[in-house]
Amino acid sequence: MDLFIEAARALNFTGQTPQQGAAPGVARSSAPAQDLVPVSVPRRPRTVTRRLATVAASIGAFGVAGLLAVGMTTPLSALAAGADVDPVAPPVAAAAPVEEEEIQAFIAPAETQSAPLERSSAYETARFRDLAEVAGINTDNAFFENDPTADIQWPFAVGVSMSSGFGARWGRLHEGVDFTPGEGAPIQAIADGVVRVATEAGGAYGVHVTIDHVIDGQVVTSHYAHMQYGSMRVRAGQEVKVGDVIGLVGNTGRSYGAHLHFEIRVNGGTSIDPLPWLREHAGRHFPKEGTVAEVAEG
Repeated sequence: MDLFIEAARALNFTGQTPQQGAAPGVARSSAPAQDLVPVSVPRRPRTVTRRLATVAASIGAFGVAGLLAVGMTTPLSALAAGADVDPVAPPVAAAAPVEEEEIQAFIAPAETQSAPLERSSAYETARFRDLAEVAGINTDNAFFENDPTADIQWPFAVGVSMSSGFGARWGRLHEGVDFTPGEGAPIQAIADGVVRVATEAGGAYGVHVTIDHVIDGQVVTSHYAHMQYGSMRVRAGQEVKVGDVIGLVGNTGRSYGAHLHFEIRVNGGTSIDPLPWLREHAGRHFPKEGTVAEVAEG
């Protein structure tokens, strides 16, 4: 019963006939109230009707929006053909064909010539000096430059310093020149030749090597002294080429500090000053003049 009352209140239903006023100019009936038959005429539920109208309008709006979405996401060809198409998934574009990449090349005409490259002698000198330093040669205070392509060279691949020259020293003749490139610097043969002496028992010379060369029709002997023990790379009777390493700078024999004592003898005679001879001959290019034996016999 309570539910009915609540519904009646919601619909404004009272169970009584509404009293309407008479039209103008018409008298009211004088019949007694008990002779009237009560008729129940419910009012239209205005509130419920408005709510239903609002809900219907919302549903219609959602339907229109759905139709617009389907129309925008579905291909026209699919709708015309009646195919089953997912209205949510966007259409997938076909992959464009990939063209093979052409090789870019340039073919020069046959008559085209390369430009000549200029060679920098300064760069070459610096490079040889760098290589010498890596090999352990100290080039500080160098007083000469060596040509590594010549047939006659200095006893080191690059210029080095000198501590003592040829001449009288301490009351006796110093028969050579003392080069000071540092302990362990590689010593090279000054020209092609044959090793005459290679020994570690050299007395005052310590570990030393002598090589005979044929230069200007004469037998010239070069002498390398005070080398390191165990550093000799040649033996007696061995043929050597200019620039071959024969040993390392040391401090053996009667020596006071690591250095190379270098001498030059001509035709088996006494030693001569090596500096003038090297300055005159080092850097020269000449053809072979025969073997040491041939020159000695002739």
